[in-house]
Amino acid sequence: QLINKQGWEFMWNPHLGYITTCPSNLGTGLRGGVHIRLEHLAQHPKFTEIKQKLRLQQRGTGGEHTPVVDHTYDISNAERLGKSEVELVQLLINGVQKLIDMEKALENKKSIDKMIR
Repeated sequence: QLINKQGWEFMWNPHLGYITTCPSNLGTGLRGGVHIRLEHLAQHPKFTEIKQKLRLQQRGTGGEHTPVVDHTYDISNAERLGKSEVELVQLLINGVQKLIDMEKALENKKSIDKMIR
């Protein structure tokens, strides 16, 4: 209301959503996050590649630019643009399920090579 009283408004585009100062939040701006312990997968040489293929990103549980403690990661969707809120949440759910499956396989001393696509 204060912004409107001064004659201003938030920038909004029907395709992109609200325009913000952070390009990663363009669109819905939805960032879904899950705290998950990945002791074995985090040590895998393709961990970064796996996250990229699943379109996920990591940070410490204390927020952006915080260290990972006790192998517990804040995993979230890397994309914010061009997808609906439902698509972004589903991408996160599917990706985290895949990470869990890989973690369990590695915990049981099994290869995850066939799971990486």
